[in-house]
Amino acid sequence: MLVPFESLPDNSRVWIYQSNRSFTDEELVEIKQKLDEFLTQWTVHGANLQAGYEIKYKRFITIGLDQEVNAASGCSIDASVHFIQRLEKEYNVDLLDKMNVSFKQGEFVAYKTLTDFRKLAKNKSVSPNTIVFNNLVNNKAEYLSDWEVPASDSWHKRFMS
Repeated sequence: MLVPFESLPDNSRVWIYQSNRSFTDEELVEIKQKLDEFLTQWTVHGANLQAGYEIKYKRFITIGLDQEVNAASGCSIDASVHFIQRLEKEYNVDLLDKMNVSFKQGEFVAYKTLTDFRKLAKNKSVSPNTIVFNNLVNNKAEYLSDWEVPASDSWHKRFMS
């Protein structure tokens, strides 16, 4: 069952999919429609899952699931991954590669390989104050407080000297 992301409780599980490029306005309209359809029909063993989503910076798709209502199973998680894989194919984007880093450069969101991010840190092109996106957060509360943070407050700090 699709619900507004804002209405999900703070302990809701979240999955963040970062795109290797920004979506166009036209693509965003289509992707939102596809997310609405998928989450409306998303189930676990025939029972509805109460889920919502938001898209930030035309680049990050965050799906939240209220596990108090029904928790996701392996099959329902697989279904969501297959849905994301279909989006990847349809829009020719990378959404599942966890070995890439997104960070802010002014108002621009940069997307680099982990290796390139390390080099930027070594060359002081990014600093502990650089705003990074910590896609490893587990629930909505962490997402709201710890997703978009200075590198010094994230796992990215290990690359800062």
